[in-house]
Parts: sequence; C-alpha cells; structure tokens
Amino acid sequence: MKKTKYDSFLLGKLPEGCEMCVRGKKMVLFVTGLCSRGCEFCPLSKLRKNIDKIYSNERPVNFMKDLIEEVKVSNATGCSLTGGDPLLKLKRTIKLGKALKKKFGRKFHIHIYLSTKLVNKENLKKISEFVDEVRFHPDFEKSVDEEIKKIRLGKIFWKKKNLGIEIPMFPDKVDKIYEFTKKVYPDISFINLNELEAGEIFGPLMEKKYKLSSDGYTVKNSVSAGKKLIKLIEKDKLKLNVHLCTANLKIGSQYKNRLKNYQNQKFSHKTNDGTRVYFSTKIKNKKYFNKKDFFIDKGKLQIIINPKKIPKIKNRLEIYRIEEYPTYDREEILKEKIL
Repeated sequence: MKKTKYDSFLLGKLPEGCEMCVRGKKMVLFVTGLCSRGCEFCPLSKLRKNIDKIYSNERPVNFMKDLIEEVKVSNATGCSLTGGDPLLKLKRTIKLGKALKKKFGRKFHIHIYLSTKLVNKENLKKISEFVDEVRFHPDFEKSVDEEIKKIRLGKIFWKKKNLGIEIPMFPDKVDKIYEFTKKVYPDISFINLNELEAGEIFGPLMEKKYKLSSDGYTVKNSVSAGKKLIKLIEKDKLKLNVHLCTANLKIGSQYKNRLKNYQNQKFSHKTNDGTRVYFSTKIKNKKYFNKKDFFIDKGKLQIIINPKKIPKIKNRLEIYRIEEYPTYDREEILKEKIL
C-alpha cells in the first residue's frame, strides 16, 4: 500500500476510470435521482435525491445538445454514469451512453455505477454496447451469495480488468467487507473504498451511528478502517487493485483538476485552483469600447472587458473584478469594485 499524490491510498494500480477521474478528465453524468435501493448513507443532496432529472456535471440536461456542450467545454475524455440508479431508467441510460460514443468515438471512456438490485443478464448485455467499466455497489450484509452471482454476470460481457466493486468504508464493518471481498475477488479486478461522509439528508442519522471528524462531514476512522482492510488484502495476497478514495481527493485533486480542464473564457485568466478571473461592466457601457475589446456575456447580462483597457476607464465607469467557477452555474467566489 502506498499513498498517492492525490491524497489517497492504493494497493496495485488505479483502474482506468479512476485514473481519468483524478486527472479531471471525467464528466459526471447524473442519469436520475431515483433509486431502486434506499441506503442510509446516500450522499445525494435534497436537490437531487428522489428527483428525476439529468445533469452533466452541474449543467441540467434538457436536450442532447446540453450534454454534448458540457463534454466540449469541460474537455472531458470520458464520463461516469451515476445516480440514483441508472438501471431504473435503462432506456434513458442507453440513449445517453450511445449518443456519447457516437459523437466522441469509441475511445470516450464510460464507466457506470450499478446497484445490484436490478442487475441481470439482459440489462448488462444492453449497457455493454457502450459501457467500458462497471463498478457494482453490493449489499455485503444481505444475500451475499445472490450479490456475488449478479456481479459474476459481468464477466460474460467485460474483461475482468474492467469489473470492480465500490463501497463506502464503514469503520465498524471491516471484517464484513473483508469476508465479502474474499468471496468476490475471483470475479473482479478492483475495489474502490470511499471515505464515508455524512450527507445532507442522512447527516443526522450518521452522527448518531458514528463520530464525525473535525471537518464536520466525514466519518471519523473511516480512512484508518480502509487502510486496515487494505493491509488484510495485502497480507492474504488477494489479487486485487484497491483504492481508498478520500474526501480530500474528491474536493482537492479531482474537482480542482476538472476545473482546470474547462475551456477558458475570452479576456479571462485561470487561477491555480482552476477558477477564472475577469473584469466586467454593465452592457450599456459597451459604447466606451471598441468591439474587439469586449464581448457580451448574455448569461450574466454584462460585458466582459479586455483587461488592458481597465487603466484608461476605471475612473469613469463602474467596473468589477470577478472570480468564479468555470462550471455551468458560474458560482461567484469574489466580486469587487475596481476603484
């Protein structure tokens, strides 16, 4: 086991989906907020859980052009299909996945997260036409043999290297997860262990069951439990790649690198954190500039100015320096008036 530069822990090597994800090259395609299984650790927010809407990263998808546009502006070379449960909206999942492969080619890497509840041979066959990598979410405490039978079906359609399981790392369930791992490892090549978080909806319930870390949203000892599990796997020489994905990786390397990959906006510059900075003024002030020195930002009803022109007009016009995320929602971090 080694610590990675992404602030995670790894035994073996990263699966392709993870490798692309930590580099910020994966778009998150949220197929639906509906789910076939009600997990008390579900991390979805109130804005997405049990709501049947599609998002590509932060962008709502109402038409296929929305999905295509997000791939382009985020410079994604692959995507994850997630939810909710993508199999609960199978026709939609097939339509979205096939459209991405048709538009961006076979090399556009797609991995999918599947609750095992709706997994069967017929459903796996349908998604195998466009899915490159499968991550099963097993219920390792109930009907273990039935869970493994469903996961084993994956080998009919994918090579073993493209099959794995992904589960939260419960600090009090190391032994149960390990027993499940010993039974399932002949049928998969990797395991992703996620640091357990207290989500927006089930946070109060999680706080009753576990102690939270000082950050207030991760479960204490989840990471140490994951490291303990990796050591057990390493000791027994199970042929598995195991990645312990921390919350720091998700909000640090993964998200930051995704921001950095976004196309930049004219007259803006990117910060080291992937945010963008620009200068703007009201649309009515465009008469003070040559056409080549501004463009109209319809999304925020403003004009964005060539920063080279700021010294000449800052005392005559109301101008703002803005720092924002380059994502679809363009959340502002800072807006200050230039004096």
